[in-house]
Amino acid sequence: MNFIKSLLGRKVPLLQAEQRWECPNCTQTDVTHEPRPHTRFHVCRGLKGLTAPFVPAGTSCKVEAVEREDYIGREAVTYDGEQRPIMRVETTRDDGNDVAVLAPCATTRSGVN
Repeated sequence: MNFIKSLLGRKVPLLQAEQRWECPNCTQTDVTHEPRPHTRFHVCRGLKGLTAPFVPAGTSCKVEAVEREDYIGREAVTYDGEQRPIMRVETTRDDGNDVAVLAPCATTRSGVN
């Protein structure tokens, strides 16, 4: 009990988690201090303006935009800076992959004909 009382009077430095992020397609980097699992995203010049994830600094991976291969009717889809319709942004590593799906949105008109 005396040990605990002696600790209460001392200043103890708090450790703060630091995660460094980078993008393999552009020069952007970031640093976060969030202790819980998370992923940062950014507007990537290397992927022609698409929102793409950062990866932990030093990670050997490939982040690429996958072009939409199906028919685009009146759906609202995501286009890159070259006006190509994009279906997903995929991060491929040696131990697996992560995918950010860019789902199309249906549209409707309101009013009476």
